[in-house]
Amino acid sequence: MAGVITSSEPSWIAPFSGLRPRDFRKLVTMLRREGADSVRTGRPWGLALEDRVLLVVAYWRTNLTLRQLAPLFGVSKSAADRIIDHLGPMLALQPRKRFARGTVLIVDGTLVPTRDHEVAAQSKNYRYSTNHQVVIDADTRLVVMVGRPLPGNRNDCKAWEESGAKAAIGRTMTLADGGYPGTGLVMPHRRRKDEDLPDWKQEYNRSHKQVRARVEHVFARMKTWKILRDCRLKGDGVHHAMLGIARLHNLALSGWHRGG
Repeated sequence: MAGVITSSEPSWIAPFSGLRPRDFRKLVTMLRREGADSVRTGRPWGLALEDRVLLVVAYWRTNLTLRQLAPLFGVSKSAADRIIDHLGPMLALQPRKRFARGTVLIVDGTLVPTRDHEVAAQSKNYRYSTNHQVVIDADTRLVVMVGRPLPGNRNDCKAWEESGAKAAIGRTMTLADGGYPGTGLVMPHRRRKDEDLPDWKQEYNRSHKQVRARVEHVFARMKTWKILRDCRLKGDGVHHAMLGIARLHNLALSGWHRGG
């Protein structure tokens, strides 16, 4: 059965992946170099690597159920499930390990509504969610790492350390909002009761807020992949989706910077 959606038709790529065709082809080339298309034992894949990648990112992009998505690619629900389980982890963003002198990072946590209650908890949005600590480069707005997901009732101050984000970043200067007291991160000045901040502190806070807002813009971009609004994946699935979407975000953003 021929699939309705195929990567051989460039017009399908942007709406179902969030990437320009050129960036999508670059992604497939990188995955092939990383061994994603190596010969494996058992039944061979029914789809070429390009179409398997498109299926995974389309699942993240649209958040259709597998019963809805699989027929669009001409495969069974179980085959689509195997493709996602196989390729999802391979699409994961690899955290940056070194930072140039003078690099400034920004960290913030974002909640992803998650139906697997074993990895989630009720959070301030009253939904079962996971807390993801995301670190971006303040200059390029590229995601440099995503911490391990924690239950959504974990505050950012604890999640910063428990997710592994703190250890990965080391001593690189990192901006954060006021929810990270005692972490050593660069936060805005806090106003004490019955105290007015001097002008220089107010000006600093305005500047800090303008720069830190860049991570909120990154969250808005990443959540155009709709699985981050209601994730049905179990276990490590939400982590793999978050890491994969961070990689897609970086590719898409790099493409915009190149102007093509």
